[in-house]
Amino acid sequence: MKITNPAFDYNTHGQHYSQIRRADKHIAAHIHHALGNARTVLNVGAGAGSYEPDDKYVVAVEPSQRMREQRLQAGKTPAVNAVAGALPFDDNSFDAAMALVTVHHWPDIEQGLREMRRVTKNQVVIMTFDPDALHEFWNVHFFPELIEVEKARYPKIERITQALGTNCDVLKVPVTLHCTDGFQEAFYGRPEMFLRPEVRQSQSAWGFLKAGQEAELVKRLETALQSGEWDKQYGHLRTQPEYTAALRLIVAQPK
Repeated sequence: MKITNPAFDYNTHGQHYSQIRRADKHIAAHIHHALGNARTVLNVGAGAGSYEPDDKYVVAVEPSQRMREQRLQAGKTPAVNAVAGALPFDDNSFDAAMALVTVHHWPDIEQGLREMRRVTKNQVVIMTFDPDALHEFWNVHFFPELIEVEKARYPKIERITQALGTNCDVLKVPVTLHCTDGFQEAFYGRPEMFLRPEVRQSQSAWGFLKAGQEAELVKRLETALQSGEWDKQYGHLRTQPEYTAALRLIVAQPK
């Protein structure tokens, strides 16, 4: 599958984003540790402001008006209307920078990462999903069409580390059973959540399916839940405390 424009239209489809995609405290701890003792942090593709640390001075960049509005509704500071590929800041303006589950929306990923490196003195922190590990989640069996969309959008980890051109650590991030950030893996033990339209609307991959496919996939899962097929294969996940699949945190140190 080839996707010519990876950007998701959050202005049209992001009505419930901040309600579903809320910061999870366990993931937040990994991000906070990665930011270290940075005092100033740039958040690129900041969305509604999840995971912005309260103990640091954060400047957010977000091109979607709807997302910027949801930031204000959540009591976050206003975001700069700009894009990753052309950050309106001087070189080395920030101690650290982060981009969390956003690089797959960028039309030029390398340019955006170079810009982050340019304006950042120390570590650049990227949270993303490893496309080579997406098959480790059960939805590959029920939503294979959705996984193909994800694979076409998420850059390989090596592409990100090469673009940053620095010494990078790549960390696997476990997800807990009651994760409050509503990406797909967050519901590894709560499959019924995928039946809720507002949940799917907060997961951008659904917006790239062909007409009619979303209804087919939802019906497929609903049938498997009603018949007991899902629980027969994956029911143990309903009580499994955590799950590690494709979520990654890349921490790039300066040269």
